[in-house]
Amino acid sequence: MDFQLSENQKMFQTMVREFATSIIKPLAAKIDEDGECPQEILKKMAELGLFGITISEEYGGSGGDYLSMALAAEEICLVSASVGTIFLASLSLACYPIYKFGSEEQKRKYVVPLAKGEKLACFALTEPGAGSDAGALETTATLQGDNYILNGAKIFITNGLESEIAVVFATVDKTLGHRGITAFIVDKGMPGFTVGKKERKLGIRGSSTTELVFDNCRVPISNQLGEKGRGLRIALEAIDSSRVTVAAQAVGIAQAAFDAALEYAKTRQQFGQPIINFQAIQWMLADMATQIDAARLLTYRAAWLKDQNLPFVKEASMAKLFAAETARMVTNSALQIHGGYGYCKDYPVERYLRDAKITEIYEGTSEMQRMTIARSLISGT
Repeated sequence: MDFQLSENQKMFQTMVREFATSIIKPLAAKIDEDGECPQEILKKMAELGLFGITISEEYGGSGGDYLSMALAAEEICLVSASVGTIFLASLSLACYPIYKFGSEEQKRKYVVPLAKGEKLACFALTEPGAGSDAGALETTATLQGDNYILNGAKIFITNGLESEIAVVFATVDKTLGHRGITAFIVDKGMPGFTVGKKERKLGIRGSSTTELVFDNCRVPISNQLGEKGRGLRIALEAIDSSRVTVAAQAVGIAQAAFDAALEYAKTRQQFGQPIINFQAIQWMLADMATQIDAARLLTYRAAWLKDQNLPFVKEASMAKLFAAETARMVTNSALQIHGGYGYCKDYPVERYLRDAKITEIYEGTSEMQRMTIARSLISGT
């Protein structure tokens, strides 16, 4: 059993860390405050090849592994979970199903510009009445000649404002239940496709979260992604894979909060000495460090299993569940260590706490992760 990263992975991790620290970190607070990410940051990420880490060179990527993706997610989210969310939603969630299930023509047309970072994509599954119950979606796709006519609305869509490409899930026949759900690639600008309300959020404020509206939107039949009626399978496989990177995101946020708390505890004076001398603070830091380490190992294991083409769904859910709850605990403890200062925006820990919460919700709530894990235990898979 080898717990060491390869030399290539170490060099890649160092490169991303240096980029994130020098380019993103100085702007992280402003990104959160303004509610948007400067295009220059995304352009530089594209130049480093980050938007195509797991995509083969044939389609504009660098042919890296999923563990490298997790490393990048951790390092970027350590300085800005908002920037990390934009990056992960486009590559890990939206580009993945086109790369995995798309035709050769679709890969050339869509995956190449996404992997090169020339365009962003979003993943449009969630609806007002279909969140955890993805099979209950109401958006319809009706075949008319050489086009599908899409009608319905999606909510809570990450990158909805900036994306030029959307992977959209709709039902071709409601009587078939989840067997009627089909995936489509929809270009921004197709008649009948508009971006609706932009949400005002607690955290990850630098990434847009919007409503998408489809009003008799005409989508060419050539933009059907995968087989008709297999859309839910495509969606769930993308989400299973994305859970690994959400776990890495949570680890990055938790690590940032821990680092800030440790440094603050060394310098903050109370009762004539640094507060790190007090056992209560030491034990808090010890618990924080231990849980972060465990979360990181769970995340790396899930990524490694995926890279080896081994079953990883249970392990991805375990990693996502534990890392998300660790991020919530660690960021709360970090703010507590900072005391009143932690509650103020002059210090970053309040942002870490706000950003951490979403990791317990998207890509399946913590409750849904427990259901997935329990089902795997019962079935023995």
